[in-house]
Amino acid sequence: MPSKIALVDYKKCHPDTCESGICVAALACTRKLLKQEAPYEAPMADPSLCKGCGDCVRACPLKAVEIVSM
Repeated sequence: MPSKIALVDYKKCHPDTCESGICVAALACTRKLLKQEAPYEAPMADPSLCKGCGDCVRACPLKAVEIVSM
């Protein structure tokens, strides 16, 4: 059975448009698997732990995060 994970489209991701440079998609990840090292930096997903719940997808105003089947 294929697993689902969140992937960030870095062409669409512009954390400078999020309040104080803090990625709202990373904040929405209840498992803290989408992490942002510092404000204004793009978040990184941890595909080995992602369950594909989609919370980050729904939170991203730029639609820069999507759930894909692996």
